[in-house]
Amino acid sequence: MSRQSTNSFRRESKVIDPKLEDKRPASVNLLGVPIHDLSKSDIVASVIGKVIAGERGIFVYINIYAINLAQTLPWFRNFLNGASIAYCDGFGVLLGARLAGYRLIHRSTPPDWISDLASECASRAITIFLLGGRSGVAEHAALFLIRKHPELRINGTHHGYFEPSSGEADSENLIQMINQAGADILLVGMGMPLQEKWLDENWEHLNVKVALPVGALLDYMGDEKHRPPPWMTNHGMEWAGRLLIEPRRLWKRYLLGIPHFFFLIFRQRLGMDL
Repeated sequence: MSRQSTNSFRRESKVIDPKLEDKRPASVNLLGVPIHDLSKSDIVASVIGKVIAGERGIFVYINIYAINLAQTLPWFRNFLNGASIAYCDGFGVLLGARLAGYRLIHRSTPPDWISDLASECASRAITIFLLGGRSGVAEHAALFLIRKHPELRINGTHHGYFEPSSGEADSENLIQMINQAGADILLVGMGMPLQEKWLDENWEHLNVKVALPVGALLDYMGDEKHRPPPWMTNHGMEWAGRLLIEPRRLWKRYLLGIPHFFFLIFRQRLGMDL
């Protein structure tokens, strides 16, 4: 799906330093995973700055699940460490960082910044490709964004149910489709760690400037899944809301993963080897 507009921009976009990437913020290292203390506006500015500068980069989100995976999957830890920006996605990570003696302030998830990013992209003619979800979900997500930002150009969409292994025909054809679409930004919503694995194996073959793993974002925008209410998401209880919605899929991630994460944090705090 693509959409172009010949109308003039309806508002002045805020000034974003195209050399923002040169001012990459310092990060803390939590259990071997870097985390940059960025607000949602910082994340958007970093993405737009990267595109304007003609540079390439991957921006990843860090939650408890990501840090736990990084302890057992060396490729995943390397992927997170090699990303341009790794931002805090969960209240649990904020708390864990403070318990470990670090100071992190900001936390935001893809649903928090997607509208701001779409607005900036619309005002600057920066194009997006949406990848993920079941058949039709990415298209519905594109319509959701275009309804809110009519000048936004979505250069393509594709579902996330394909054979992702490197060299497989499905993956090769998808890469060709994305490259032919000519989008600047690629949102990949295939769930962690599948979305990161696919990007890790195929990044050098993609022509997009910025890739953003976004988890369930497309499902939320496409009405495939419902996000927990704000009183939960804004007060560190999103995990509980998601667990109630998808108990079979998520019980291990949260009921086992959260205690394991804090156990590792206390070990790090005590200076014990992980």
